[in-house]
Amino acid sequence: MNVQEILPQDFSPSSRVWIYQSNRPFGEREALEINEQLHQFAEQWLSHGDPVKGWGKLLFNQVIVLMADESSTGVSGCSTDSSVRIIKSIEKQYQVNLFDRLLLGFFVKDKVQLLPLAQLNYAVEKGFIDENTLYLNNTILTKKEMEEKWLIPVKDSWLASKILVNK
Repeated sequence: MNVQEILPQDFSPSSRVWIYQSNRPFGEREALEINEQLHQFAEQWLSHGDPVKGWGKLLFNQVIVLMADESSTGVSGCSTDSSVRIIKSIEKQYQVNLFDRLLLGFFVKDKVQLLPLAQLNYAVEKGFIDENTLYLNNTILTKKEMEEKWLIPVKDSWLASKILVNK
């Protein structure tokens, strides 16, 4: 999967990225509504009164990505807070959890599958995931990292040291 095709082409590689993974996929209507809310937010995103070059999109019906190109306007604490507010609003509106960092995302059979961190070794032992399964590395911070290190095989992620690999 080529992440570069999904992301805005006119944003700097150093653009800041925030990823929020939902604990469930959104339905078609929900996805349309969320994408509209993210678009409106990005269009009105301000930092100390100056417009932020922003972008937001729901990917795979389950992962919200916000991006700010800071090459002209930097993102301040207040503007970051406003982005968290829109995410919390979506969370409340659709009764989902977008802040659970112990719920890991994997790309299996063309869709996101979630797994609690505590069940990682069980999933490996039972063959649900392996070292080549694509992991959603939601710890990335920039557009460049998202393009290169977001969807990566488990063996190339921080999870590699946590799992008992079947040989």
